[in-house]
Amino acid sequence: MQSLDLQVLKAGLEWAQTHEIWLCTVIKTYGSSPRPPGAMMVLRSDGLHMGSLSGGCVEENFIRRARQNEFQAASQLIRYGDGGHTPDVSLPCGGSLGILVERLEAGDKSSSYFLQMYEAFRNATALAKRVTLPYPCDALTAIDYACQTHARIEDGGITMTLAAPPRLVICGLSSVAVFCANFGVTLGYETIVCEHREETFISHAPLLSEGVRLIKQFPAKYLELEGCHAATAILSLTHDPRIDDLALMEAVRLPAFYIGAMGSRINSQKRLERLITFGDVSPEQLPRIHAPVGMDIGSKTPAEIALSVMADIVRHKNGLAASSTRTYPVTEEDERTISL
Repeated sequence: MQSLDLQVLKAGLEWAQTHEIWLCTVIKTYGSSPRPPGAMMVLRSDGLHMGSLSGGCVEENFIRRARQNEFQAASQLIRYGDGGHTPDVSLPCGGSLGILVERLEAGDKSSSYFLQMYEAFRNATALAKRVTLPYPCDALTAIDYACQTHARIEDGGITMTLAAPPRLVICGLSSVAVFCANFGVTLGYETIVCEHREETFISHAPLLSEGVRLIKQFPAKYLELEGCHAATAILSLTHDPRIDDLALMEAVRLPAFYIGAMGSRINSQKRLERLITFGDVSPEQLPRIHAPVGMDIGSKTPAEIALSVMADIVRHKNGLAASSTRTYPVTEEDERTISL
């Protein structure tokens, strides 16, 4: 499964050659809104659509208006709620949305436009976009990594930064790692798994979802050679210190916003001691490592553990301080069970 943004852009790319299309992008939210700035929907002239602007509140109303030829300008800014269009289902808590609507005629120009956006998002590249209302997009360029989408409305135009997806790097495959990788793709992360062990590669790789990029390489070597950007979460979930310790030694030297390792409290403490003693990791770097990894939700199964891990990553990505990072296992017996 690909992230929703990629699904939207891929659909637009497939339809643009033969259909008139509306590309809709949330650029501002006011009050409570189910979808953040940057959320997209693409609509075909026959009503087929992909994506979401509000989680279901405004889509039906917008599609009806579009098919009634209400949005004919090459670009325009519309608003739902608070004095704007009235959706069929009220937005929660009185919220409202500002939406950039771009009308694209069928043909090579529209196909090229969607291809540029699709390739950028697929390669975790952020974009700067400029639209002068009511004309087509007049600038679309790749920029340095940006983790948040934002827009400015001024001088009759809209300048947007379209954020690239956050990245998840998983060092080594395990039952928990497989679920984390699959959750990561579903959540819209560029998801990379590094695994060098032939037997583990063969047994676990078929369980990974479409969209997970699997690299046959020693994880620490990958981190050393490739590095990462600041919107990267790094996980090491193998229970093998030959993999986990070396991966963590490299990870703490990188600008990742989250670093996590699986293990009981006892084993996690031993690992941290090894990293200081043998791994040239400073005491100041240790707090960056979430170990035991994840939120405390009483998780036991691999899927529950992965859920707790990804929930904690999302929490940190969204700027919320975790109230607890302990999750599992709390005994050596639990750890042996999870390893099976």
